[in-house]
Amino acid sequence: MAADLNELKKNMFYDLLNLAGRVFILINYAEDVIIGSRGFLPAEKEKGLVLVFNNKMNFTWDDAGLSAKLVFGSTPERCFIPNEAIVSVFSPELSAQFSVSPAEKEPAEQRPDREAKEKPSADAKVVKVDFRKRK
Repeated sequence: MAADLNELKKNMFYDLLNLAGRVFILINYAEDVIIGSRGFLPAEKEKGLVLVFNNKMNFTWDDAGLSAKLVFGSTPERCFIPNEAIVSVFSPELSAQFSVSPAEKEPAEQRPDREAKEKPSADAKVVKVDFRKRK
């Protein structure tokens, strides 16, 4: 299922690139994302980083992710973005966007059962009413 979703992201990326000449991607912070020596700024770690690609750039997208040399300011940086870190592919010119939910950091089985602790039991919200007629 994840491989199909990654293939869909890749296809949307190339379709938008071919139609508009440039495409934007939103990536979330992850340990395996490489943005050269620059890395992620503190705000980007929280909100993500938007990268712009055009059809004149040299990059490759294989089964593992997107590899490119991107320029930040005047400094070229080697970058690698794993497929799972790409949460949105969009084109403002085409008013088109493809987004996915960010991948969870920990499997549900390993996460503490926060919902069970935070939600009151169903019985706590039930009000019992006696509808019998009193004489």
